[in-house]
Amino acid sequence: MAEPIRLLLADDQALVRGALAALLELEQDITVVAQVGRGDEVVDAARVNDVDVCLLDIEMPGADGIETAAAVREALPRTRSLIVTTFGRPGYLRRAIDAGASGFIVKDTPAAELADAVRRVYAGLRVIDPTLATESLTDGTSPLTDRERDVLRAALDGATVATIAGRLHLSQGTVRNYLSSAIGKTGTSTRAEAAEIAERRGWL
Repeated sequence: MAEPIRLLLADDQALVRGALAALLELEQDITVVAQVGRGDEVVDAARVNDVDVCLLDIEMPGADGIETAAAVREALPRTRSLIVTTFGRPGYLRRAIDAGASGFIVKDTPAAELADAVRRVYAGLRVIDPTLATESLTDGTSPLTDRERDVLRAALDGATVATIAGRLHLSQGTVRNYLSSAIGKTGTSTRAEAAEIAERRGWL
């Protein structure tokens, strides 16, 4: 059996940290190895405990979740950050992604979905709350990376993952990752829908 995902929880509310830890410890493939109540304690705790994923609240003393995500990216490039917040604001989403967070979801996300978000972030995927993703699209700014645009552009004619991979000289796994990220950012459920929305908005 593979080693469990090593998770750090950062939230200034002890009750919230405890509840999240209890829920996530029920998952066989996730183990909570550190808990902190301040953003400026995250990097040291993550380094000492060899953390894979940091689950960050957005409002904390010391440093907020967005500042902390940026610090984690700079100090520990292998460690990924997932921001979990009660503040479902699209503006936070854009800042979080720009800071290097791999995901942004709200705290009322069901436990099973939260655990799945941790797994997806650990696997290198980006996880975005669908409602926030949809709202963030209304400002007209493309949330897509250059590679995500390339992959969606190649998917416009209904091409298979294998065909897209061949066209772009990428592995099929890499193509799937880009497609999954683009689908999350556009708040859609299929690559065809994601490509259609991106083309309609002039992002391709």
